[in-house]
Amino acid sequence: MKVFISVDIEGVTGVTSWKETEKGNEEYDRAAVQMKKEALAACQGALDAGADEIWVKDSHDTGRNLWIDEFPEQVRLIRGWMYTPDSMVAGVDGSFDAALCVGYHSAGGTGGNPLSHTMTSDGLFWTKLNGEYMSELMLHTLVCAGYGVPMIFVSGDEELCDTSKEQIPGLLTVPTKKGIGGATINRNPQVVCREIRETVKRALGMDHTLINTNRDFRLEVCYRQHPDALKASHYPGAKLEDPFTVSFETDCLRDLLTAFYLIH
Repeated sequence: MKVFISVDIEGVTGVTSWKETEKGNEEYDRAAVQMKKEALAACQGALDAGADEIWVKDSHDTGRNLWIDEFPEQVRLIRGWMYTPDSMVAGVDGSFDAALCVGYHSAGGTGGNPLSHTMTSDGLFWTKLNGEYMSELMLHTLVCAGYGVPMIFVSGDEELCDTSKEQIPGLLTVPTKKGIGGATINRNPQVVCREIRETVKRALGMDHTLINTNRDFRLEVCYRQHPDALKASHYPGAKLEDPFTVSFETDCLRDLLTAFYLIH
């Protein structure tokens, strides 16, 4: 069994402030340690389920928060960025049996996490897909589905977990915390890691259905600065809906992913 795991930090238990997510800040080190522990728990759950090859994508910021010798010998760690529309799951392909996401967070435009965003908090206010706020989890679930790989597990804040279970068939989740305004109510890290390991093992023992990718897509991106929206509107097929919002419509998944990658 071959498993792909994408790991972020804003959905990790305890993480509350942007300072905790940025290298060079004194609060970062503790957050990075918990990121590693939750990633390791997912790897251990995959091994418990019989995985013999695991690829881990370090998907936060520089993509250089994790180190390979911290992981079991069955793991290959992807550090840095490949600069493709596959983004936080770059490296996945049809040879994988399942994909998992660890430390993920609520979508930009929602209030489930003080750090809610979709790909960037600096340039974008929110992104919607077919009228619903699009999270990084949903974006990369679509990427994986395009290769025939089901997204079967996520850990992160409660709102992401609750929303994603409604959007992704058969998804199992482990909530790590609840966001209220600029605060988080966090679960015990040992409990979170234990539940991640147990739930990943259970998820890999289940049958899963791919999310539907044979449909029409309408992407809407709301920028924080109106010049950015005007610039993005020049992408072929994009339309300026108002000074801050650009839309793009297609029935081709790869065109959707490429458009978002180049205009966000």
